[in-house]
Amino acid sequence: MAKIKLGKTKDSGTQRKPKTEDAEIQILQKMLNEKEQPSFKKYLLQKGYSLQSIKSFEVVVTKYLKWLKKENIEGISASYNDIVHYIQKLRNTVKQRTIQSETNAIKHYYNYLKELDLVVENPTLNIAVKGVKRRILYNTLNKQELEKLYNDYRNIESDSLAKKRNEIIVSLLVYQGLNSTELGRLTTADLKLREGKIFINGTRRSNERTLKLESHQILDFMEYQLKTRADILAETGKKTDLLFTSFGRSTKFNNIISKFLPQLKKLNKKLKSVHQIRTSVIVHWLKMYNLREVQYMAGHRYVSSTESYLINDLEDLQEEIEKYHPIN
Repeated sequence: MAKIKLGKTKDSGTQRKPKTEDAEIQILQKMLNEKEQPSFKKYLLQKGYSLQSIKSFEVVVTKYLKWLKKENIEGISASYNDIVHYIQKLRNTVKQRTIQSETNAIKHYYNYLKELDLVVENPTLNIAVKGVKRRILYNTLNKQELEKLYNDYRNIESDSLAKKRNEIIVSLLVYQGLNSTELGRLTTADLKLREGKIFINGTRRSNERTLKLESHQILDFMEYQLKTRADILAETGKKTDLLFTSFGRSTKFNNIISKFLPQLKKLNKKLKSVHQIRTSVIVHWLKMYNLREVQYMAGHRYVSSTESYLINDLEDLQEEIEKYHPIN
């Protein structure tokens, strides 16, 4: 990354800074340019971004730093107004979506400087670019709502074999974030109960992975595999190694889902589909783990698929609505 040379401040919206402040900026600037400091690329790698994403970020930031140099503005002292001015300049040459992407890259750069204690706060924090439709997948459920959904379903009074089977399915939705295709492909061999894990085969669109089971799931799965599933096969006369099977002639797993989904919707009025549960689980994971870890857990082939869930955190969107000052 190019070094930022110091010069006279020519802030589009601020006055010349006192000499003492300029001296402090020079010290910080020297720290930034020291070789032992972790690079922006390394910072992004630690955050779990792909090399392709990192390359794009570096191109954007390099262009931004060149503009700062041209305007005689120090990168670590650039203000909110400076960055707004830069974004306004972009409007003449690029599309709105590109502006949004470039603003995001610059935000990452200042987060990086903040981690090095080279800036006190991120000057881009209150900047949002209007006019670009955001990909809001679903109104997500938080961790407490997910667990309540599972527990409320378990507490529905019923001794039917279908209900016991469905409890296992709901637990895999809530705790492992499986989709209906993956659930329908599970076999008894995929259960690794002694290890407390479950294996999910990959497909053309997803990667294989092995996920940890919750401690309470292990006992439930053991009972299901040894008794409930055996009773279902005996009652239906079916012979299959699939973990879940229906009572009718159809072998489609979605028929099983369609039977108990209305019950789940009654338990939580926000719920619209089983995919909404998976989305909610992935959004929750992203608050706990880095991108690469979540990519593996979700079975995504590309990290960009995982990144798309970052904008689905409605708490963050609400913060934007309440706090951000849009550029009209």
